[in-house]
Amino acid sequence: MQLDWLTIAAQIANFLVLIWLLQRFLYTPITRAMAKREARIEERLADARKHRQEAEQEARTLRERQQELDARAEKVLADARREAEALKDRLEQDVRKEFDEKRSNWQEQLEEEKAELVRQLRKRMADQVVKVVRRTLSDFADTDLAAQVANEFARRLEALDAENKTRLSDAAARPGSTAVVESGIDLPSAARSRITRAIHDNLGADIEPDYRTDEDVVLGIRLTLGEEIVEWSAGSYLDKLDDLVRDTLDAAGRSDLTATT
Repeated sequence: MQLDWLTIAAQIANFLVLIWLLQRFLYTPITRAMAKREARIEERLADARKHRQEAEQEARTLRERQQELDARAEKVLADARREAEALKDRLEQDVRKEFDEKRSNWQEQLEEEKAELVRQLRKRMADQVVKVVRRTLSDFADTDLAAQVANEFARRLEALDAENKTRLSDAAARPGSTAVVESGIDLPSAARSRITRAIHDNLGADIEPDYRTDEDVVLGIRLTLGEEIVEWSAGSYLDKLDDLVRDTLDAAGRSDLTATT
């Protein structure tokens, strides 16, 4: 077979021209386009990485701020709870103090009312006892009230034991000691003589009593020798009744106070 070198040269030339044309108008533009596209992609990736880093940094900043806000909120709540507890304690103390003051005032008022009631009861009882005793004594023989009182006191003075008589005599003998006989009514001379005679017979012949009137000595006689006192009167019974009434009212007051509290 005979080779046509001209044809082969022409074909080689055409191939080289084709290669050049492909390199010039196809491969090179495509390579450049791909490079540009890769550059754009890389730029976008870099921007994306940058935005991601910025987003992560912003997220961290937000978390830190959130933690700070949570810490502040917890502190504010703790302070509010402490203030609320302090306010509660102050209010309880104020209420307790006000209650104690009102209870103290109420107790003082109650004591005053009880004292006033006792005074009124004592006065009423004294009046009633005086009326009853006077009416009872008036039913005896035709003797007056003063004589009955003098005779009863003389009898009681005579009935004292030796120890009490000695104690009274010694009190009368002390320097500066005086003998005072007090009665709720003005005693006539006969009644005074009866009492003086009883004092001389039982305590000492040199004792000269000073007679006085005292409304507190209800239907009776009180003999005072220095610091020693001998008394027989309805007033002593009234004192016992007074103590009984006071004890009864105190017990009732304590029961009312317990029921109230």
